[in-house]
Amino acid sequence: MSDGIERILCISSYEKGQDFLRQVAEMGARPTLLTVEKLRDADWPREVLEDLATMPEGLTREQILNTVAWMSRGRRFDRIVALDEFDIETAAQLREHMRIPGMGQTRSAYYRDKLAMRMSARENGFLVPEFCRVLNYDELREYMVVVPGPWLLKPRSEASALGIRKIEEPEQLWRALEELGDRQSYFLMERFVPGDIFHVDSIVSEGRVVFAVAHQYGRPPMQVMHEGGVFTTRTVERGSSDWEDLIALNGRLAPSLGMTRGVTHAEYIRAHADGRFYFLEIAARVGGAFIADLVEVSTGINLWREWAKLEVCALRGDEYKVSPARAEYAGSVLCLAKTAEPDTAGFDAPEIVVRMKKHHHAGLIVRSTSAGRVRELVEKYSEEFAMRFLASMPAPEKPTA
Repeated sequence: MSDGIERILCISSYEKGQDFLRQVAEMGARPTLLTVEKLRDADWPREVLEDLATMPEGLTREQILNTVAWMSRGRRFDRIVALDEFDIETAAQLREHMRIPGMGQTRSAYYRDKLAMRMSARENGFLVPEFCRVLNYDELREYMVVVPGPWLLKPRSEASALGIRKIEEPEQLWRALEELGDRQSYFLMERFVPGDIFHVDSIVSEGRVVFAVAHQYGRPPMQVMHEGGVFTTRTVERGSSDWEDLIALNGRLAPSLGMTRGVTHAEYIRAHADGRFYFLEIAARVGGAFIADLVEVSTGINLWREWAKLEVCALRGDEYKVSPARAEYAGSVLCLAKTAEPDTAGFDAPEIVVRMKKHHHAGLIVRSTSAGRVRELVEKYSEEFAMRFLASMPAPEKPTA
């Protein structure tokens, strides 16, 4: 018989989601965290956890399934949540195997597999840069004849800009595919579209976007990842055509891929050639690179806590209502730093509200009621960060956070 206790199993291969765990506990449910062994002593809110279980890195999904099945012998889990993008597919497989409500493997692919999400978005009538699966060589040859280069060779299931290669001519592609060997079908080809890149972070409840906020990156994340530089993003001016177009586009797209409830981080590009917005990718997670902090600074909405509320309300059959939001503007400046603990005290504008604390990183978040003031500060501080702090290193093969 059930003990009447509501339990949520959270899986994360990276240190994140502490506010999610706290919110679950504050609502009276019991969170258990399953993470990797090296994060056993990370800054988890142990006081709210019913259990903290660890596993070695590199386990197969079958081994993880066996681990969770063994854990389930002693307690019943009502929901399974992947706090990190790299655990989404594992969580989906666990739900299907254990018959626990939530996104299964097919639906989760639309928020994880870049080929699946592009195909679904295109089928639903959204603009997507021309793409081609990496599978049949005749298809690839025809694609490169019809679609002018350059192109991007993208991993289907990586996060951010990891693993992306710019392909200038066909021979470069064939060399890259030879290097990839049997891994090549896990990639796709996409037309390189010069443009300005935006991200929309949203909350979906019962198949409807109930909260969304749009931001614009400074330099494209792929450029920062591969060439180095200062990462910036800032709130799009509310009421502008960009804001209205992005919020409307995201409001249709995010649920069209099959999400009933959860949070999304989506990216769109406004092409220089025609000024239209094209869909790039979407993830069923909270954005990284301090984007959750940025959203909270400008709106007061903590995406981790809202996500937890969604899960607990759904578990109980209660109606979810998003917390009241404010309409200010925020911008973030972040870079890899040459020193372990860079000192940002010299930046003293009254609009600075967050000084990021991360080893070998320098970062600030500013807030204002003026979009223009945020833009001014972000551009100014980006230049100064580049001169004072900026370090460079090759793009990592795996994500670091």
